Amino acid sequence: MNLKLPFLNKPPLVAVVRLNGAIGMAGRGALNDAALGPVLERAFRKGKPAAVAFEINSPGGSPVQSALIGARIRRLSEELKVPTIAFVEDVAASGGYWLAASADEIWADESSILGSIGVISAGFGAHVFLARQGVERRVYTAGRSKSMLDPFRPENAEDVKRLKQLLGDIHDNFIAHVKDRRGDKLDTSEDLYTGEIWLGRRAVSLGLIDGIGHLRPKMQARFGPKVRFRRYGIKKPLLGRIGVQIAQDTLSGIEERAEYARFGL
Repeated sequence: MNLKLPFLNKPPLVAVVRLNGAIGMAGRGALNDAALGPVLERAFRKGKPAAVAFEINSPGGSPVQSALIGARIRRLSEELKVPTIAFVEDVAASGGYWLAASADEIWADESSILGSIGVISAGFGAHVFLARQGVERRVYTAGRSKSMLDPFRPENAEDVKRLKQLLGDIHDNFIAHVKDRRGDKLDTSEDLYTGEIWLGRRAVSLGLIDGIGHLRPKMQARFGPKVRFRRYGIKKPLLGRIGVQIAQDTLSGIEERAEYARFGL
């Protein structure tokens, strides 16, 4: 008697995790390690996936959260021996590219925006405005650097020097991550670390990505036409749209919109 067991010989499973938005923002569904940790754990461990694919659409954000998420992806991939493939949609820039580089392979659309391997700090100076309005700023500190870069006081050359040192150190960490992950694929004749961005086809020639391709057809070509997909994402709270949460989400949305606007999106 032939006994058919439906759970045997199933087509390969690919877990799909969507990484969408600015990294480290405070709103619902924000990309940060605390929120994504459980999602990534389920994606890598549930159902013995043949691979974990990431749909990435992010203009960047917090360098620390980018590093934490990327490190978690690497730990799970290496511990469970599950390959990881990133698929870039509109943009994977700055921290978004950090996430993409954490995968074993990176694929993108021809018009995807990639790169921006640099660090930025921006703000405003309001001391002239306050002076014109007759407002006197009073600040008292213990520790001469405690009020560093106070936007309501004139810019201090020593503060700027310290800030540039911090930005330079973070930039070095970013460069080291890209070199470690992309290795010999990178075009060493080009300076890839100026903060410049490139479209998909050019990014291929520079070694920043592996090729042009989209998630479903690429995974079907690799794992067969019957490959199964299981999606994972951050669950949004049912009662999260009341009171302070609405205001917080609105502010986060404005900040995120500004991040995308830097790339014409």
